[in-house]
Parts: sequence; C-alpha cells; structure tokens
Amino acid sequence: MEKKTGKVWLVGAGPSDPGLFTLKGKAVLEQAEVVVYDALAGQGVLSMIPPRAERIDVGKRSCHHTMVQEKINELLAEKALEGKRVVRLKGGDPFLFGRGGEELELLTRYGIPYEIVPGVTSALSVPAYQGIPVTHRDFCSSVHIITGHKRAGQSYDIDFEALVRIRGTLVFLMGVSSLGDICRGLLDAGIDPGMPAALLIQGTTAHQQRIVAEVATLEEEVKRQGARTPAIIVVGEVCRLAEQFGWYEKQPLGGVKVLLTRPQERMGVTASKLRSLGAEVLEVPAIRTVKKEHNQKLYQALDTLADYRWIAFTSPAGARIFFEEMEAGKIDMRRLANIKMAVIGPGTGQELEKRGIYPDLIPDIYDGEHLGLALAAHCKPGERILIPRAAVGSKELTDALEAKELAFDDIATYDTEYETSGLVDIQKECTEGGIDYVVFTSASTVRGFAAAASLADYTGIKAVCIGKQTKTAADALGMRTWMAEKATIDSLVQRLVEVHCEENK
Repeated sequence: MEKKTGKVWLVGAGPSDPGLFTLKGKAVLEQAEVVVYDALAGQGVLSMIPPRAERIDVGKRSCHHTMVQEKINELLAEKALEGKRVVRLKGGDPFLFGRGGEELELLTRYGIPYEIVPGVTSALSVPAYQGIPVTHRDFCSSVHIITGHKRAGQSYDIDFEALVRIRGTLVFLMGVSSLGDICRGLLDAGIDPGMPAALLIQGTTAHQQRIVAEVATLEEEVKRQGARTPAIIVVGEVCRLAEQFGWYEKQPLGGVKVLLTRPQERMGVTASKLRSLGAEVLEVPAIRTVKKEHNQKLYQALDTLADYRWIAFTSPAGARIFFEEMEAGKIDMRRLANIKMAVIGPGTGQELEKRGIYPDLIPDIYDGEHLGLALAAHCKPGERILIPRAAVGSKELTDALEAKELAFDDIATYDTEYETSGLVDIQKECTEGGIDYVVFTSASTVRGFAAAASLADYTGIKAVCIGKQTKTAADALGMRTWMAEKATIDSLVQRLVEVHCEENK
C-alpha cells in the first residue's frame, strides 16, 4: 500500500495574547499530530496544543536558536512524509520576517501539501495595546515595517534616507540589540532628533512596558530603564498618543498575570472571566480527573437505583461521569424520577441542568461538610443516599451523615491525578516574578501545583482560593492566601479583583 503523505500548516500565533490567535489557527492546532513551535508563540497559545500531539521546541528567539533554520525545514518535511498532520507554530505572522517562505521551499520540492494560516503581527497589535495607532490622519498616512535584525559583522541594508522622506510611522521588528544603530541611521539620514520614538517591551502581555523618548535620546533612556525582549521599536509622531490612548493597564486586572490550576475541562469559563477583566491567564492544569474503569460498585448502584432516595454530587466531574455511565449502560433517565438530587454548589448543579435536571438541595455554604449537614437535615430515617465522587473525598460529608445514622453508599467514580505541563516551567514562572497570583479551585489543585512547582519556599505565592478547605491547603504550604466570599467562580474572580485593588492602593 502506498504510504500516505501528511500535510504542513504554517500557523501564525500572533503576538502573545491568546485572544489574538485566529479562529482558523486554533481549529488547525486542535487537530495537530506534531507541533513545531517557536519561543515567541506565547504561553497562552502554547497551552492550546493538544496533549496527544508530539511537541518540538525549536527555540527561535533573537540570537538563541535551539535548531537552525535548515534543520527546521528538514524536520517539517520528515514529519509530513511520515503521514502526520504537522503545525509549524510561529510567533506573529509566518510571512512577515518569519522565514515562512524558506520553510515552503523544501515542502514544495518534496510535493508535500501545505496551508498558510496568517497571524496578527506584533507590528500592529503591540502598538495598539500601548495606545499607539500606527496611522492617524493628523500625523501620518502610512506605516512601514522593517526588520531590525542584521547579520553579525554586516551593516544594515536599509535605505534610512528613503524612510525619513516618506514621513510615515516606522516599526522595526527584532531590533532591540541594534537600537543604537537604528537611531543613528535615522539621525544621519536627517530625521528630526526630536521625533517621538518608543521601545515597546513584551507587548500584549501583563508585564508589557513602553519607553517613550525621542530618536536622539531613546537609546540612552533604554539603557537607563533597561530593555527586555521581545520588543519592537516605533518611530513617529503617533508615539505622542501613547499616554492619552493607553487602555490595557486601565482594566480591573490589567497588568496582572494569573496562573490557573483547575482541570483542563473546567478551565475555559474561569479563564474567560479573568481575561475579560484584563488579566493575562496562564492555563496550567495541576490535576486531571480519571474515570474508574470497570467500576462494579457503580454498575451495581445503577442497577438498583430504586433503592436510593437521594443522590449527592460533590463535583461537576462526579456528576458528568455518573450520567456518562448511565448513558453507556443504556439506563433510562426516567428511573431517576423518584430520586432527589443534592449538589455541593451551583457549578455542579449546572452539570445536572445540562440534562434537564434541577437540584433539590444546595447548601448555603458550598463545601462537603455543609452538604452533609443539609442532607442530614432533609433525609428521613430509612432513606438511602448514593454519593458518586472522587476516590479521595471530603470526610466531613460522610461524618455528618454517620452522626445522624443515615444509610449511604460512598462510591469512588474517578481518581484525581496530579498533572504537569511540558510547555511551562512553573517553578521558573513563580521564582522569577512572572506570576502575580495563583487561583485555586480545590485543595487538590493546591497539592497538584505544589507537586509541579517543587518550590523550596511557597511564602512568595499569592493564592486566591475558592473555599475553606482550599485555603487551608494553601496555608499549610505557607502561601499568602485570600478566600472568596462564596465558593463560586464569580465570587472567586471578584475576590481577585479586590485583592489586586487593595495591594495597589
């Protein structure tokens, strides 16, 4: 049988903010079998790489290449010839100083199919996130994007005089190490020494920074304040508008980087709420739920549903797995007609509501202890309770039921396992000041985070916790902790906003 040839997609990841990743790029990435990615792709986009995909880091940050370009070209062809769906994930746009054309040459030679998925370029998005419109009718009518990179030992192949004559906004990419040469080239070509200029650092991230000066003084000002990469250089009258039009840091969580630790399947809503308030969110699941296979205890409970008066769900995962097993066993939902449903909180209740079932009981305080107390108050003698939940569950729940001598079956339906990301160095993120807050939605996420971070000292971690048990787990590690007023995601997010405001008064 003839061997099937795969396909390569050159995908632009945008500047860093995952909200600027295109819909097509995300759809292609989700189907990838191999992802060859750059350092500039951005952590938020890298977290979208499916766990099943082979992930190959080729570096490609200024002056620091894990793999030379020729080897990258060969790697793409090799993986495609194995019949794989290959995504070449590149920061910004693959055809704007991204060497995408070079990567296509070898693919074309081998007859390998490919597609190009354009990305949002930092040349436009980074100034926008700093309040700098690259064109403005009162200042200029054109924008020019120039590579600031030059080969070692060689002079610029740039007509600085032509750039000055055009009088448009100039955007130099990859030019941080050559900032002095660029400014001198413009000054020698006759640009007004007082022309506004800016170095925009780590654009579209929580820790973005701008250094605004004049062409004649920008290099000196950057030396004084210090430069980091990635960064771009913008030259033009429009730089005067940065202070007036700046918007990113004015959001409630603008300038805040949050590490989110909850399971991947529960991450989306929380991350979306935080991003809508301006936070940069790093999604690093600390735990995952693994359904117990061949669960005879659960199967027996499902066969004898008529024996139960109540079913108590302590998590969305527990509820989801319970109904999945009912469906797998072809058990008619009508068999639940005479059974009452108790849930630990609104999030778990939503899992029931997806199936047209509304909880009969939600405790005032959303934790295991208060769910147990509420059940004990509502259950009558002789009524049996089914509790399908995690293998390691809250003992306070069952203690409350035992105290009332109520009958129950506590059945483990899933295990909670710690998870680590091969794409994000959590220890480095925490120790080098990249993370402002860590958000925890359960005690198990605290323990999973600790296992992944392996820090010698957790006192520098600012932890915003959803409830008492979660906070207790974080306190035990010495973290600085705050707790949401209610054990809901909305309350958790609101508490984070309050903490940030308090700390920045």
